[in-house]
Amino acid sequence: MRIPRRKAAVALGVPSRRAQIAAVFALAVLLGVSVLYDSAHIAASLRRHSGYNSLSATTEEAEAGPRAPPAQGAESAEGATDRSDPPPRHGQGQADEASSSSPGEHADESPAAAVKEVVDHAEESCDLYSGRWVHDEANAPLYKEADCEFLTEQVVCMRNGRRSDEYQKWRWQPDGCDLPRFDAKLLLEKLRNKRMMFVGDSLNRNQWESMVCLVQAEAPWDKKKLVKNGSLNVFRLHEYNATIEFYWAPFLVESNSDDPDIHSIPNRMIMPTSIAKHAANWIGVDYLIFNTYIWWMNTPKMKIVHDFARKPVQYDELDRVVAYRQILKTWSGWVEEHVDPKRQMVLFMSVSPVHMQSEGWGKPNNIKCFSETQPALNYNKTLELGTDWDLFSASNEVTKAMKKVPVHFINITALSEIRKDAHTSVHTLRQGKLLTKEQQANPRKFADCIHWCLPGVPDTWNEFIYGHIVSSRQTEDQSQR
Repeated sequence: MRIPRRKAAVALGVPSRRAQIAAVFALAVLLGVSVLYDSAHIAASLRRHSGYNSLSATTEEAEAGPRAPPAQGAESAEGATDRSDPPPRHGQGQADEASSSSPGEHADESPAAAVKEVVDHAEESCDLYSGRWVHDEANAPLYKEADCEFLTEQVVCMRNGRRSDEYQKWRWQPDGCDLPRFDAKLLLEKLRNKRMMFVGDSLNRNQWESMVCLVQAEAPWDKKKLVKNGSLNVFRLHEYNATIEFYWAPFLVESNSDDPDIHSIPNRMIMPTSIAKHAANWIGVDYLIFNTYIWWMNTPKMKIVHDFARKPVQYDELDRVVAYRQILKTWSGWVEEHVDPKRQMVLFMSVSPVHMQSEGWGKPNNIKCFSETQPALNYNKTLELGTDWDLFSASNEVTKAMKKVPVHFINITALSEIRKDAHTSVHTLRQGKLLTKEQQANPRKFADCIHWCLPGVPDTWNEFIYGHIVSSRQTEDQSQR
């Protein structure tokens, strides 16, 4: 800016012209620094809360930290994690264009709005469930095992003697986009005066424990409480008047395995059209997350009962997938009759795979998942783990056909099949007691390759849940319960 000279004398108390110029220059410098700071602050906030922008090779390597070293007797992670930019997908050009916008364009957005924008964009142009596992010590795990007092002995693998925590240091990287970084405070604000409930079998309980640990650090020790009462476990965060709950219903409908403590029954029987007994506990819940799978896998046929009160109990037998579709019909009918999509959200977890057959990932001499230390990254054939893809397809088709109440199908199956390294194996309980040294030495009989260590894979499942909830338009204001 040019300041013209004036010949008039300088009045007493008025700064000289040189002083005025210096002051203007100093003010301009300060304003420039302020703008740069604000821009950097906004950009950092957006990176923290919304991350579907494509990463360059240099940025990805800097943020991901060191790659996983090849484990002896396990696959090297090199081939799967060396990729700098994922191959272009349909809509990738729009993603790049969005990522190049200036931070100032989003300065007025709340973190929730930013997450919603990137989740909506990802659903249009990116398959969140297609990607790779990246070794990332800088960003995984999302919490530490020792910091979450609410974890049960079943899932605390390091405390139970597992030697390596490498299984905790992997994060899921979708092709062409990123998952929004989990923000516990943001999620708890969405849960204020609300209820979240996981309904299903022990894998949903596994995931419920993960969700509790992901948020519990945001509440003071005297403002949170876990109460277990039969089939219903309730974790309450008093400052938010919010609950995160788990309800035991392994088949969703009524069965002879409904006792939350005594349910190891070889002859499992279900009543495919009887759901009211369980569903009475789900009425009015704001966020419902359902699953049912592992309890179907004992036999190829299911025993169908019409009345448990009649003795002796009489039953028919149906093919597993036919019976599965029957209970999904009953469940979907209940959802569409009792759930208000303007106020509530329903999510359905796809099947959680097991790793019982090591030949399915090219290691026929190994014993189930025992001693596995790396994901199946470089196995070029189709993984053959015994997953029942007919049950997967049934749940996918039924949920997609539900129009009155939309259901989010959380497709965790294929990405979890890769994680043969992350099960509790012999570092867990059996019938309520820690495995003895003798039992641990017999992994063929005692290794649990169904449930997952925590922190671990279920944390990633909950990142998908987080994205859907934080980006939702469900009514914010709920009456105090």
